[in-house]
Amino acid sequence: MAAFLYRMGRLTFRRRWTVALVWAAVLAAVGLAGMTAPEAEEEPFSMPGIESQEAFDLMEERFPGAAADGATARVVFVSPNGEKVTATENKKAVEAAIAELGDGTQVASTVDPYESGAVSEDGSTAYTTVTYKVDASGLTDASRSHLDESLEHARDSGLTVEAGGDAMEDTGGPSGAAEAIGIAVAAVVLLITFGSLAAAGIPLLTALIGVGISLFAITALAGPLGLTDTTSTLAIMLGLAVGIDYALFIVSRYREERAKGRAPQEAVALATGTAGSAVVFAGLTVVIALAGLSVVGIPMLTEMGLGAAGAVVVGVLIALTLVPALLGFWPNAVLTRKDRKARRAGGTPRETRKVNGGTRWASFVLRRPLPVLLAAVAGLGALALPMTDLQLGMPGDEAKSTETTQRRAYDALAEGFGPGFNGPLTVVVDAEGADDPKAAAETVSERIGGTEGVVSVSRAQFNESGDTAVFSVVPTTAPTDQETKDLVNTVRGDRPGIESEAGATFEVTGTTAMNIDISEKVQSALVPYLLVVVGLAVILLLVVFRSVLVPLKAAAGFLLSVLASLGAVVVVFQQGHGADLLGVETTGPIMSLMPIFLVGIVFGLAMDYEVFLVSRMREAYVHGERPAQAVTSGFQHSARVVVAAALIMIAVFSGFIGESDAMIKMIGFGLASAVLLDAFVVRMAIVPAVLALLGERAWWLPKWLDRILPRVDVEGEALTRPTEPEAEPAEKDLARA
Repeated sequence: MAAFLYRMGRLTFRRRWTVALVWAAVLAAVGLAGMTAPEAEEEPFSMPGIESQEAFDLMEERFPGAAADGATARVVFVSPNGEKVTATENKKAVEAAIAELGDGTQVASTVDPYESGAVSEDGSTAYTTVTYKVDASGLTDASRSHLDESLEHARDSGLTVEAGGDAMEDTGGPSGAAEAIGIAVAAVVLLITFGSLAAAGIPLLTALIGVGISLFAITALAGPLGLTDTTSTLAIMLGLAVGIDYALFIVSRYREERAKGRAPQEAVALATGTAGSAVVFAGLTVVIALAGLSVVGIPMLTEMGLGAAGAVVVGVLIALTLVPALLGFWPNAVLTRKDRKARRAGGTPRETRKVNGGTRWASFVLRRPLPVLLAAVAGLGALALPMTDLQLGMPGDEAKSTETTQRRAYDALAEGFGPGFNGPLTVVVDAEGADDPKAAAETVSERIGGTEGVVSVSRAQFNESGDTAVFSVVPTTAPTDQETKDLVNTVRGDRPGIESEAGATFEVTGTTAMNIDISEKVQSALVPYLLVVVGLAVILLLVVFRSVLVPLKAAAGFLLSVLASLGAVVVVFQQGHGADLLGVETTGPIMSLMPIFLVGIVFGLAMDYEVFLVSRMREAYVHGERPAQAVTSGFQHSARVVVAAALIMIAVFSGFIGESDAMIKMIGFGLASAVLLDAFVVRMAIVPAVLALLGERAWWLPKWLDRILPRVDVEGEALTRPTEPEAEPAEKDLARA
């Protein structure tokens, strides 16, 4: 591997113009394809293998056209000062508002609350549902403005008017603020780390090129493959992250080789052969983690994982080809100011410092490995403890800020109609084989209506064939309450007896039931996902490091960091400790996809840091250093790079904490805390402490296993023969070029 990448590094250096033009052509071609590709149709969210999805599919089959995906807005009217919405003046204001709402060009229908019975028992609250002809993404700015203006006109009458529903959601996509913050912080960190604008600019430039190619490719393939907008979100996030990391590692190694006195071409070749090998295997671990998301069986996660994996592959290819080519264009500009001055003055190259912050920290840990290990494990264990109280769900409008109209509408409906009104269950009765379908549906309705925890059951609505009925069940508790989940499980548990009595089958669906089913599916898939991803990564690291214990230590450290970060998420977003500092107004269950999402992304980034750090230790060990010396050498050369990469990632993810959406806050906080814990506690403390305690045993590999494992030479052992420092006569020729 190292020898092949060494030769490729020399080739890309010599053919730098060709390489640069090829990547420019790829970017232009993919960009043209993405910009001219037809807009992809919005695919409905689906979750194969769960009851609520099966029931929804049955509804679409038996009620053709009735389950249209048109956007809806549920507008809530609350009378002022203890008055009733049925009072003459208030009723006129409500009816006028409904008439105005119905005048929208894209509005399909509105419902009169006085005719449909959508008035609370105390008469203080009423609501109407506005249904549109298109889905939320198809609503025009004019339709959204008309909705907002209608709400404002209704408020002028003295009524409190709020609105929820998907028509109120902002579908304009991410603002890019988080990415902008990440890029800005990355630029500062890179400038401080390298002390050179060129050295800081190359990782940023190549990362942006890689993200651009990936994003255009996803856009071009969105139509044929049915990809959604969410696919590009993770690709942008991770493409930017690993693109900067991988280029950073190669540029850092290039500067190190130049400081040893090597000519630019040789330095590029050695950097590509050694650091490039680490980049390849780090990228493979990320790809494994992301592609492994397909194990979960959730189409959206599969698309996001494969899209992001493609972005990582592009990042690796750019780091191995375009970065060496750019170093060929600016061989001296990436060096520090002192080195550039020394070269202009004809001085000797500045040798890499033997003592820096990394070596001092490594020496500290090597002197006290056991106390450092125990303190780090105890700290992560304490943070992980709240994970035992983890409750999964899909937060809705109740998790939004009270400054939003959606949240106020949610609260008004809960107060006027009861907390369960915001999350009704939908029951689909399949009476195709029943002697009397209406009687069968009535029996199912009565039995479910008599279940403890049910407030009311609506009248059953039949399809044209008369063989399928649908009715709503309103629970006594809120959608995310444990009691609501227990109610769904109770109804499903009573199914055999109810179906036997009714002579028909039924299924429970609706948003609340769907969220419950998703949570259970994710929880059941988490362990298989971990086994597949961690197992494959351990095998890969076994090949890379030719050690049994180092890969196991890497996997154990990752599990500690991800459990601790999930514990931190539970403490803030579920238990509410410190929630005010992040602007979280309502606590509740953790987003169902959060554990899988966190595991997939953080595992890839954690293995990046592991490969970057430990590969230098392995390289030093293979080249003759004692185990303790090898740990110090690894920190001397890689600690600063890992710290810089981690700070950049933390900045990128922390930018999402400032978003108003609670789920985005949760994702940003979880990822930022996971990277913080993994990079600075696991990789910087636990890794050197464990290696110090293991000594020679850390690199133990059974002879039989050594014989069958392929040799990839990630540490560049094959490159040690031609590594005598070269003179630099080529620099003058290079300057002319």
